[in-house]
Amino acid sequence: MKSPNECTTLAEIRSEIDRLDRAVVEAIGQRREYVRAASRFKRSESEVQAPDRQRKMLAARRSWAKEEGADPDLVEALFREIVAHFIAVEMTEFSGPEAEPTLNPHQPPSDKAASGDPRGKASA
Repeated sequence: MKSPNECTTLAEIRSEIDRLDRAVVEAIGQRREYVRAASRFKRSESEVQAPDRQRKMLAARRSWAKEEGADPDLVEALFREIVAHFIAVEMTEFSGPEAEPTLNPHQPPSDKAASGDPRGKASA
């Protein structure tokens, strides 16, 4: 890995940017696995959406951005998009494989509890 100042050509700079972008994509893939695992511990759709957790998480990401010299507004916007996507993924995990993800996490969740179980599954 070269620092930006060590790069002597545009091709080297682009190669390093591609390397960093690849690492971001890999991290997003890893994050998805943790989100899927987290759904095992949640008992309600409100626990999946977790607005208090989201507020705290976004504040932490903004702080991290400042520490790294990155634009906090950009970092927050990116994480808002990531969180919205993964809430939809987690809602699918929470609701079961037959459910389709809700792409708008601010939309009220559908009532899956008609059977008495918050996951919409019949009680034994």
